Amino acid sequence: MKPSSSEVESKHVLEVNWVDRWQVYQRLQELDIPCWCEPNQPLKVEISNSLAAVQLWSLMRQFTLKRQDLVWSLEKCWQSRYR
Repeated sequence: MKPSSSEVESKHVLEVNWVDRWQVYQRLQELDIPCWCEPNQPLKVEISNSLAAVQLWSLMRQFTLKRQDLVWSLEKCWQSRYR
C-alpha cells in the first residue's frame, strides 16, 4: 500500500543546543516521536506524519525562540481567538 502524504517517513538531524538536548530528547519520547541521542552526536528524529511534524516544530520553537517572542506569539493567538 502506498503511504499518503501525511504518512511519509523522514529522518532529520536536529541542531539543538547541547545543554537543551536532553530535555528535547525526553519531550520527544513523551510524544512518542522516535528519536536517537548518542554521546557526542547530534539528536536524530524520525517524522512519520503531519502531527509529529507540528509537535516537533512547536517543541523546537520553545528552545530556539527568545522568551519575549514566545509571549508575543501566545498573546497574538489569544487575541485573535477572542475577537
